[in-house]
Amino acid sequence: MVHAVTKPYSEADFSAQITEDRNWRMKEISDLKSSIRQADSGARRVLLRALVTICYAHWEGYARFAARKYLEHIALRKFQYSQLGPQFFKNYFLPRLASTNSGKLSIAERCALVEEILTSSDRRFSRVNEDLINTKANLNFEVFSDICVVCGVATESFSDKLTFIDVVLLKRRNAIAHGEETLIAIEDLDEVANGTVSLMRSFGDALENHVVLQTYRVA
Repeated sequence: MVHAVTKPYSEADFSAQITEDRNWRMKEISDLKSSIRQADSGARRVLLRALVTICYAHWEGYARFAARKYLEHIALRKFQYSQLGPQFFKNYFLPRLASTNSGKLSIAERCALVEEILTSSDRRFSRVNEDLINTKANLNFEVFSDICVVCGVATESFSDKLTFIDVVLLKRRNAIAHGEETLIAIEDLDEVANGTVSLMRSFGDALENHVVLQTYRVA
């Protein structure tokens, strides 16, 4: 999907971009849903399987897109880390800390990293590290929770979506992607389609609230 505005400089830009991205995804899900209802039994069976893969793809794509736009919106404002919530400062060091697990850093290098952590709060957040919003092509609830933490979104508000994300969407999508004959019942149509749209709306709304209320800043 090509967006007219490339960078979410203002709150309105951010809102417009994530809404536009969500709308074309919702339209595709809605069109497929209509086709399923109108199809004969043979085509319906195939289209129901396609619905699961499309819904998962849109869920993963939207979560990644919206999270990246949210962080980009804040990065464009070039706040010092001391002006932002503590999660942003943690985000700055998370990829570096991951490299310490490999055991490749010497004691001196680890000390230098600690020193940098202690003295870097006056730096400015001006660039999004893509590693922080990696959906790993397998956006289960655990991976989604990591993205929520990076964005400062309360994962508790999505806890009731765990089964939907991990089982209804991801487990079925993986089975279909691996060539298994997983059949989706017509009775599941609304749950899969509407549940996916609801998930996208909820995540987008949570990020929009942060932007509008500027809750990403230090209180």
